[in-house]
Amino acid sequence: MKHKSIVILIIVIVAAAGLWAGGKQERTLPFEQRYMSMSWDQIVEEARGQKLYWYMWGGSDLINKFVNGYVAERLETEYEVTLEMVPVTDATTFVNKVLGEKQAGRDSGGSVDVMWINGENFRTMREADLLFGPYADRLPNMQYVDATDSSIANDFGYPVEGYESPYGSAQVVMVYDSARVRQPPRTIGELLDWIRANPGKFTYPAVPDFTGSVFVRHLFYHVAGGYEDLLGPFDQELFDAFAPKLWTLLNDLEPYLWREGNTYPETHTKLQDLLANGEVYFDVSYNPSEAASLVSQGRYPESVRTFVFDTGTIGNTHYVAISYNSSSKAAAMVLANLLLDPALQHEKGRPEVWGDLTVLNVGGLPQEWREKFMSLPRPPSVLPPNVLSSHKIPELQAPWLEAIEKGWTENVLQK
Repeated sequence: MKHKSIVILIIVIVAAAGLWAGGKQERTLPFEQRYMSMSWDQIVEEARGQKLYWYMWGGSDLINKFVNGYVAERLETEYEVTLEMVPVTDATTFVNKVLGEKQAGRDSGGSVDVMWINGENFRTMREADLLFGPYADRLPNMQYVDATDSSIANDFGYPVEGYESPYGSAQVVMVYDSARVRQPPRTIGELLDWIRANPGKFTYPAVPDFTGSVFVRHLFYHVAGGYEDLLGPFDQELFDAFAPKLWTLLNDLEPYLWREGNTYPETHTKLQDLLANGEVYFDVSYNPSEAASLVSQGRYPESVRTFVFDTGTIGNTHYVAISYNSSSKAAAMVLANLLLDPALQHEKGRPEVWGDLTVLNVGGLPQEWREKFMSLPRPPSVLPPNVLSSHKIPELQAPWLEAIEKGWTENVLQK
């Protein structure tokens, strides 16, 4: 009997040792091999002590302050995650960095953890297997997002499939100084007429600046008679049918632009400076609340207002994605989830903070948050949400953008 007890004890010890070793081995597996079977609490626990390098556009003082202040402080206080924002002027900076690391065989310990991304850059990184995922459906706060909305499920027409998570929306508005432009044009045709009648008082940023690029795309829609036929995959024959009309329009317009079109503002910030000092009377913005923020800072006069064209203005969603070789993937998921927190989205929506449009389905939020979002202040320069939503039109797929931007350089800038 004693002998049997000893045998049983040995078996139990061996089994326990095997379980312990298996558990230890499980914990030492790479995060990407474990996260799908982990609870959210386990992911949060693993994130503690990690540091994140978030590569993002750094051209807005308001956005930089929000990220380095509110976001970083909440990450540190609530999750013990350290955030370092890495500002870039163009997304190709981090695309090329991650691509270079992959080509060099650096499959862990990457220098980029999280990226503010959308459009052609997301497509490029996804097709080159440079992104971690799918992870978005693991985020608890995705419950507040309508993931079936085509403008969220597809990024410039390209399926997201969980490899990036949304955190804000954008829609183009035209910004103007109502003290100088009493009656703003309501259509692109009327704007073109105004430009010709007021030489030197309009310009747009040089492509590929994102605001310059989107302004040119509106004109592409205009010469094409609408966007409906352009929404599918890139069609070279269709592009060739309309692009020459676009180049002719833009070249004919050049003599009426600021400095007779001999030069263009290098960035959107430069265009804002021109409106601020009265050299031009219009600005183009992807953020419907940005003008209000600039008014509150004293950069824009209080007479600044915004409008959308009767035929609509382009809108899209911005996302964060996680690099495939990040060593802080758990912390990156924690950041992605925090960015969808109703309190953060509400703070981000305040015009004096950022004025970014929420990506949350406000109608599906708890009553308390629905009321808070509905009561966000709306200065005179900000259009009502229903006006924006009823005039929102889609982006083209990335290959269209690439062809338009390349064509602008070759047929407008270099002519």
